[in-house]
Amino acid sequence: MNYLNLDKEKIKATAKELDILLADYHLYYQKLRNFHWNIVGNSFFVLHEKFEELYDDAKLKVDEIAERILTLRFQPVSNYSDYLKISNLKESPSEMKDTEMVKTLLKDHGAMLKQMRSVIEKAEEANDEGTIDLIGGYIADLEKTSWMLDAWAMQTSSTHPEAK
Repeated sequence: MNYLNLDKEKIKATAKELDILLADYHLYYQKLRNFHWNIVGNSFFVLHEKFEELYDDAKLKVDEIAERILTLRFQPVSNYSDYLKISNLKESPSEMKDTEMVKTLLKDHGAMLKQMRSVIEKAEEANDEGTIDLIGGYIADLEKTSWMLDAWAMQTSSTHPEAK
């Protein structure tokens, strides 16, 4: 790790947490494809497009996470069978209502945000600012997406939570 000036033993824990996040993003990506293909009903046009936007973003993040692991001089997990074993996420059925799809994604976002914070915790212990910076941006993106999906899922008669 000479060129990064990071302690290889300390950074190993960061790479492990990044592998779990990589697995999470792979399952998330496939779930978004599933939902994109199988959305029906009044929300079709809005959610079909939104799911595509989200899986395009997830695809980029999958590559960035794997490349970060490689930058740290570790080999990323790259088999779907391994992703299924280590991911915090579970597969979803194809036959779901629009609101169930969104609630499932929000639950996954919570698990992914928790994993991202775990990555940052390990990266801080290793003084790995590169990983901290990368994942900090992911957290901000996912929090905003979660807010938007949560707002979509609210009953149309609902008011802003702070207005109550």
